[in-house]
Amino acid sequence: MELRHLRYFLAVAEELNFRRAAERLGIAQPPLSSQIHDLERELGVSLFRRVPKGAELTEAGAAFLAEVPAAFEQVERAVRMARRGGRGEVGRLRVGFTGSTLFNGIVPHAIREFRRAFPEVELELEERNSIHLLDRLTHQRLDAVFIRPGEDAPTGVTLLPLPSESMMAVVPAEHPLAGKYAIELGELADERFVMFSRVLGPALYDEVIGACREVGFEPQIGQIASQITSIANLVAVGIGVSIVPEHVANAAVSGVNYLPIKGRAPTARNALATRMDDRSVITKNFRTFVRQAGRRP
Repeated sequence: MELRHLRYFLAVAEELNFRRAAERLGIAQPPLSSQIHDLERELGVSLFRRVPKGAELTEAGAAFLAEVPAAFEQVERAVRMARRGGRGEVGRLRVGFTGSTLFNGIVPHAIREFRRAFPEVELELEERNSIHLLDRLTHQRLDAVFIRPGEDAPTGVTLLPLPSESMMAVVPAEHPLAGKYAIELGELADERFVMFSRVLGPALYDEVIGACREVGFEPQIGQIASQITSIANLVAVGIGVSIVPEHVANAAVSGVNYLPIKGRAPTARNALATRMDDRSVITKNFRTFVRQAGRRP
């Protein structure tokens, strides 16, 4: 059974006359009669009885007519949903982010604007470190991830670079350097550092260590934090000093001071990573919103 069979049936049922129904459909009467006979043969019942003035519905035809409009409505709904799906207006998007990238205004802005534009897309958010995020992306458990990238994109992954962040020193509030407006990186040469694990964030870790080496000292690592967002709390209790992306300072932690770094300061790169083979319109739309967020002043 095809949709045209239902359309032909509905025309005859409404006109109760094969000739008028054929004119309405813009076809000759014999082909219309043939299509109705095909439909009756498939259903195994007679839908119409010929009468002097045209045709009338049989009991089977009346019962069939009661259901046909709903079938058309379902088809029209399916067509609308298909078109909306083609525009990326419905479906699911799984987005991952690191704890520190969430403090960057680009990430919450892009997510918020995307949700406003596509409220019927189911948005799943997941926080992990960059290594785990990339692993889940490449294994198709996530669709897009905000990460701190290295110099090169991993195999099979496309990176959308976002504005880099300056990094700041974070010291205990009672530290001798705490009262300064800004410091040279070398002023931390004799300090013990609280650092995040290189295993979990190699690009950011190497950037900090490399900047310290460039100004002439090897950082003394006194404590490894489980995640970058907990570093300020460890600094606050006097375990050491650290260097964090500037937006991490948005997390209000009492007992610490954040200091800009003059001269050679490490920077924290940001990027949105997606799979090269991802052809999803939803993912494409999200990349567009992230790109726009990254261009904001």
